[in-house]
Amino acid sequence: MEKYLNIIAFNIPWPANYGGIIDVYYKMKALRQCGVKIILHCFEYERPHSPELEAMCEKVYYYKRHTGLRTNISLLPYNVYSRKEPQLIANLLKNDYPILFEGLHCCYYMSDPRLKNRIKIYREANIEHDYYNHLAQAESHPVRKCFFRIEAWRFKRYQKVVRHADLVIAVSTTDTDYLRRQFPDKRIEFMPCFHTNDRITVKPGSSDFILYHGKLSVIENTQAALFLIQNVFSKLNNRCIIAGMNPPSSLLKAAAPFPNIHIEANPTEERMGELIHEAQVHALVTFQATGLKLKLLNSLFAGRHTMVNSLMVTGSGLEQLCHIANTPEEMIRTCGKLMQTEINPESVEQRSNALYPTYSNQYQGERLNNFIYGN
Repeated sequence: MEKYLNIIAFNIPWPANYGGIIDVYYKMKALRQCGVKIILHCFEYERPHSPELEAMCEKVYYYKRHTGLRTNISLLPYNVYSRKEPQLIANLLKNDYPILFEGLHCCYYMSDPRLKNRIKIYREANIEHDYYNHLAQAESHPVRKCFFRIEAWRFKRYQKVVRHADLVIAVSTTDTDYLRRQFPDKRIEFMPCFHTNDRITVKPGSSDFILYHGKLSVIENTQAALFLIQNVFSKLNNRCIIAGMNPPSSLLKAAAPFPNIHIEANPTEERMGELIHEAQVHALVTFQATGLKLKLLNSLFAGRHTMVNSLMVTGSGLEQLCHIANTPEEMIRTCGKLMQTEINPESVEQRSNALYPTYSNQYQGERLNNFIYGN
């Protein structure tokens, strides 16, 4: 029997170079390896149409987002209402295949009565109202702060749309527990992020720099990088690199007085891979515990030592693979120690035992395939 699946993505999932987009792309790839034929519906948002995706999928539909002030005048979250598109529901009704909704942002039509008898899967990537409340706390600009507060309130109200899903796949164990409390009659399964790594590729030996990496235009990542610059990296004698997409001027300004701190803006995929493999220490902090941080998985699969704060590993089960430090003093001390410590084969083997099979794309792809289509 041929297996088809509609996937609704919040953005064009290629190139797969940040956060949730990486999860979407590598999930598609894993499902395709299970023989699933994909009909992709994606919203255009600052990205070109993709021949790569068109080669991977049976069909790719692109939809414009309806952005602007008028879209904001709604009780629905702006990020949901801006993805209201009649052509999307028309295209979904052309077949009777299951539908995978990638995040709450894509769920405008989940409650549509015309889809009542369809198999609907919701991919949770964040507890969105917690995420937007955190963005509001981190934001200093009054208009953006107000928008994030309102969006958090709207997402909390909107979350009940999840009751229309037949299956929920949550990105962390803490989010799984939360959703099971909210929707006790729903099937909710933990399924971590899909990611770029097929195997562990840690390089032996050592190097002379510490790395923080992430999409630097995201407030959460900007806040983490600023914290590291001001409280940790500026106190070290080691070379420290902060790498990622679109760093704001505030980050460049904060790093400028310190000759040991270098911001590497918009590295290519190859360069980012090189930095991840070569860094002696990955310094990863977050101030928000929802979701699962992909940068953590990339560091554990491909990097040497990984130093994190507790919130970075909440709900991941990966604490034993990381060096946990929660205060600036602990971080400075831990970095100093790890810069002098070569990675050993025993710790790489420990990673392999902890990461497989739970964090294997193939394993999770097969699980999802079985959830949707049966064995």
